[in-house]
Amino acid sequence: MTPDQTFLALNLPQPPVTKPGGIFKPLVVVGNLAYVSGHGPQLPDGSMISGRVGQDLDLEAGRAAARQTGVAILTTVRAQLGSLDRVKRVIKSLGMVNSTADFKDHPKVINGYSELLAEVFGPDHGVGARSAVGMGSLPGNIAVEIEVILELH
Repeated sequence: MTPDQTFLALNLPQPPVTKPGGIFKPLVVVGNLAYVSGHGPQLPDGSMISGRVGQDLDLEAGRAAARQTGVAILTTVRAQLGSLDRVKRVIKSLGMVNSTADFKDHPKVINGYSELLAEVFGPDHGVGARSAVGMGSLPGNIAVEIEVILELH
């Protein structure tokens, strides 16, 4: 199956494609690279998964928030490019976790996102370079924010 077919076959709860909450574009293409702005764990009803990992959310809830953030990103990419089949590979992702100062498993939280992209694009093309860091807060108290750079066909 193609990435687009795989994404649709997963039957994931897709959020609505919304306008940015600030002065920026959700995706900018330069040459054969797509720079995707930071996304949060938006749910189908438009709300966000919020709270601090290590306080309001445990590791598994954080992983689920990161996976949902991946769904939001793929929904935007699909809407902006017309199909996920235009994506050649994931180049670099930055995952930010709204967490307590003593929380130490940021990479495990962001794995929820990375596993989804590997599932959609395959282990060779869906896994790129990645950073996973903790933040003292994120906009709207969202649990996770992730941005990504993609190579396009």
